[in-house]
Formats: sequence, structure tokens, C-alpha cells
Amino acid sequence: MAGSVFGDRLPLARRFAEHLVTSGVERGLIGPREAPRVWDRHVLNCALVAELVPDGARLVDVGSGAGLPGIPLALARPDLGIVLIEPLARRVEWLREVIADLGLSVTVERGRAEETVVRRRWEGADVVTARAVAPLARLAGWSLPLLRPGGILLAMKGATAQAEIERDAAAVRRFGGGVPRIERAGVGVIDPPSTVVVIERVREAGKPDRPRRRRGQA
Repeated sequence: MAGSVFGDRLPLARRFAEHLVTSGVERGLIGPREAPRVWDRHVLNCALVAELVPDGARLVDVGSGAGLPGIPLALARPDLGIVLIEPLARRVEWLREVIADLGLSVTVERGRAEETVVRRRWEGADVVTARAVAPLARLAGWSLPLLRPGGILLAMKGATAQAEIERDAAAVRRFGGGVPRIERAGVGVIDPPSTVVVIERVREAGKPDRPRRRRGQA
């Protein structure tokens, strides 16, 4: 199962899991109670989102924390160009140490997605990912400006995904997003599969939809 996800990088994925349950716990990136389920709940769960990511995509992971989902995606999909955005210095230091140990070509940016300098540096991405970062409305405001038109936000969510969509759809629209939809990644591989809210950037924030032309109108 894991071999089909990570291929010949499976040993590196296991090494990443070991980092999470040792130094990741010691330095407060994940809670000690998560250690026994780190493989299925964190590493594999995140890597399976790769099936929603286009080939060769430029991907920005917002609020990366312990490198989730960015590092598992980098391990599963070496074709991706990945940037991890994380504001906390101690987490950035840990991420850079782990990336160096795994020999991955992944960039770590210390900052917040909503900061102008960060946005200008990394805007035009094909995909933005986020896991347990913020409610959907706030996350859309931070993430959609980083995307090119037609790019997609992949927000990993839990059981509240549908409720968040219903509550925040209007805010998502104001920030330039299309109609959010739910995708399940890893069906038949993990139980339950990963729940991902997918939002396409369809226009600039604050701009209204183009009015539909009437028949016969030039």
C-alpha cells in the first residue's frame, strides 16, 4: 500500500515519520498522543492528496507546521516544486533540518501567507495546500491570492468540511474562489480517506462575476 504511494522513496517517508515521533514531539510540532498513529493519520493521509495535484505543479503549503502535507507530498511526487510557508522560527528550523536530512529539494519560507512580501514572492502557484490552519473563509483570504487564475486550493479538513462550506461559501466567493467542493483522497487505501475541500481561483478578490450576455447581445 505505502509502496504504491511513495515508490522508491518509501524509506525516506519512514524516516520522516521517525523525525515526527522523535524530534517533532520533543520540539512541540506534534503532540505525544499522535506518535502511535503518525503514519496513517499524518504521513500517508497527507501523501494521498497527491492524486489531486496536477503533474509538475508549483505548490505552496500554507502554515506548514510539521511539514504536513508538504513534505509527504514532496516524497510522493518528486515532480512538484514545493514551498513551505511557516511563521514560527522554531518550526522553520526543524523543517530545514528534516528537509536537509531527507535530501529533498523543498524551499522553506519563514512568514505568513497574508504578508505582502511573501505573497509577491510566491504568487502564481498552481496549487496551495493547507491542513488544520484556519476556518475556510480566513484560509481562502490568505491562500487564493497566491494562486494563478485557474489554480486550486486544497484544504485538508475533517468531519466539519461540509458545514464549513455552507457557512463560508460567500466569503470564498468574495476572495475570488469558485464553488467549493469536497473530494476524498485515498479511497480504498486508507479508512477513512482524506477529506479535501477544493476551491478554484476564478477571479481577483472583490471583482464581481461577469454578467451573462443575453441572446443576440454582441
